[in-house]
Amino acid sequence: MKLGFPVWAFSAILAAALLSCAVLALTPDGIALLELKSTLNDTKNALSNWQFLDDSPCKWTGISCHPEDQTVLSISLPYMQLGGIISPSIGKLSRLQRLALHQNSLHGAIPNEITKCTELRALYLRGNYLQGGIPSAIGNLSHLTVMDLSSNSLKGAIPSSIGRLTRLSHLNLSTNFFSGEIPDVGVLSTFGLSSFVGNFDLCGQQVQKPCRTSMGFPVVLPHASSDEAAVPAKRSSHYLKGAVIGAMTAMGLALVILLGFLWICLVVKKERAAKRYTEVKKQANSEPTAKLITFHGDMPYPSSEIIEKLESLENEDVVGSGGFGTVYRMVMNDCGTFAVKKLDRSREGSADQVLERELEILGSIKHINLVNLRGYCRLPTSELLIYDYLAMGSLDDLLQNDEGKDCTLNWSTRLKIALGSACGLAYLHHDCSPKIVHRNIKSSNILLDENFDPHVSDFGLGKLLVDEDAHVTTVVAGTFGYLAPEYLQSGIATEKSDVYSFGVLLLELVTGKRPTDPCFAKKGLNVVGWMNTLLQENRLEDIVDERCTDADPETVEAVLDIAAKCTDANPDERPSMNQVLQLLEQEVISPCASDFYESHSDYS
Repeated sequence: MKLGFPVWAFSAILAAALLSCAVLALTPDGIALLELKSTLNDTKNALSNWQFLDDSPCKWTGISCHPEDQTVLSISLPYMQLGGIISPSIGKLSRLQRLALHQNSLHGAIPNEITKCTELRALYLRGNYLQGGIPSAIGNLSHLTVMDLSSNSLKGAIPSSIGRLTRLSHLNLSTNFFSGEIPDVGVLSTFGLSSFVGNFDLCGQQVQKPCRTSMGFPVVLPHASSDEAAVPAKRSSHYLKGAVIGAMTAMGLALVILLGFLWICLVVKKERAAKRYTEVKKQANSEPTAKLITFHGDMPYPSSEIIEKLESLENEDVVGSGGFGTVYRMVMNDCGTFAVKKLDRSREGSADQVLERELEILGSIKHINLVNLRGYCRLPTSELLIYDYLAMGSLDDLLQNDEGKDCTLNWSTRLKIALGSACGLAYLHHDCSPKIVHRNIKSSNILLDENFDPHVSDFGLGKLLVDEDAHVTTVVAGTFGYLAPEYLQSGIATEKSDVYSFGVLLLELVTGKRPTDPCFAKKGLNVVGWMNTLLQENRLEDIVDERCTDADPETVEAVLDIAAKCTDANPDERPSMNQVLQLLEQEVISPCASDFYESHSDYS
């Protein structure tokens, strides 16, 4: 018994020594990853193979490494249902190039230590519950090309240091709570409304919303064109006093004029209010001729002006037609432009209250890659939907219209359109409640803004089903060539039939041909069968649009492989839209375009 304690103590010391040796065997990046894991709530046990006894983290789920020194290059753990916070230990991964933690349930702040990952090229943190602000030193990440922080609870000002990220080509800060003026500096000045939509307290030229002072007047801030211009020249005290007196006098006169102008405006406003009250009172007992509903204050115009513009739409304002009716271009008095869809009155639908309730749900759907429904108006002779107007028209227009050669889409733009369209459709399938089945995915329903960012249109105009497996389906029957075989047979639209249509859309982007193009329709094939035939004959060069001269074979093959998965004849074998989006991000859009980057390691 006396020897028992020394033996036990020796065993404990030996075990501790062996454990410390095992930990020491793991690379520093591996230890940093274990520290990161310790702050995550891994509900699916997806990180079960992250073990401290391993000598390298390179075979761990979601990790890829440099082949020579085993340093971590990529962490890709999207859609893993991970909770918890992002550990400051992330800053220890000095060679990290890609961090993809999107569509999880992370909370807390973005750690400032992330700015120590100076080789970071892509940062995907969208679709979490992150709080706080963007680290002010984010401008130190000089290699950053993609930053997606959308759909979080981030707040505060947007750091001006982002303007120093000269390589940044994709920025998405939408659907957060950022506030204040967006700095108009460097690369920040090149991004438009789509990068900031859903942050209602932001202002600046990027969101086409002037910033205002506490008194409500536009901010006019003087700025010097150079440092020298900011330094006043030396003047004699005589001239200085004269200048001060003159400036004070001018300010006094301006103040008097301003007060007089405000008083006049106040009087006129009261007169107009009294007149409007009288008109409303006169019409109180009469039947209303028009009903206007706007969603969430999205139409910053008086109802009378909106209805007047809607009633004055004529044939010369027509810009197209869709499955639901004619589309018009409506220009407001301040030159704000909207698209108006006049619903086909021959369609017998639900009662007005039911339709309005459905439209209110659709109006609440906000996503950077969906066309924004602004409002609904019922006139005595028509029903009208008001949408954002997208200047570049539809993808079909640009792919098929030979007149606009200057607008020929290069390969990188086509990939951008594919990724954005997948984001929008995945949002409808996986993030809306109830789920929304589009049922009419096609190139003419992918609208493009001036930056060629895609926006999915014509979604959700149908009956809402609210049970667990419910979908929202559109009224139109779809377009031949895009329809899945099982949908043609059963008439039942599902998410997997949407996936099939998206696969056809990918083929249209690659080939530049409509799915019923005569060149293969005359052979009794559709675009899917035509593609499979050419791939079997190793004729990849005959598949790619001849106008797309910058397409590289590697990404073309990756897109065709994804399209083949989407258009599988068996719907059960098709991926979900979330999986399609993940495949596009990993295999095609990954900014880590180095020879040693293993994109498949991101997939689980």
